Amino acid sequence: MFHFLQRKKLKKVDATVFAQLMYVDVSSDRWDQENLTKRNLDFSVDSIHYIDAYATRLAASEAGATQLRNHFDSFMIRLGAYIGEVIKRNSQQDFAWYDFDSVYHHSAKLANVHKAVSGEIVLYSQARDEVLFPFSVVRRFLEGNSPYPSFLAYVDEVMEEHR
Repeated sequence: MFHFLQRKKLKKVDATVFAQLMYVDVSSDRWDQENLTKRNLDFSVDSIHYIDAYATRLAASEAGATQLRNHFDSFMIRLGAYIGEVIKRNSQQDFAWYDFDSVYHHSAKLANVHKAVSGEIVLYSQARDEVLFPFSVVRRFLEGNSPYPSFLAYVDEVMEEHR
């Protein structure tokens, strides 16, 4: 019940390498080759337009939908890490990547969060004791049950809250 009273050391995670896979490990598809580049995916808020277009293209084609089904976790990790890294780099907060379990035992704000996300990587601001779940947002979006119409809508909302 009062798990946060048993404070443990926060365990940082480097999710940047997963985010970089968005432009390092790109399919041979022409659109992907032309748009998923280091130049376009520069971790700016505007670069989320490319991520939205990519996710829309995946879901819209039969081949993309099949790839998405067969490699769901890989897509979720890459997209979630990229979106989270954009938030981390562009917000006015001290967000850093942490293992969910270490934050769970550190923050009182997670008292009512179901541990189903155990093992997940989260963005956590120690100064504000705030947790963001970009991987969960991506998972829900890709499954078709997101409260956001696009990834950009999510990023814009988070950025507005942290100005």
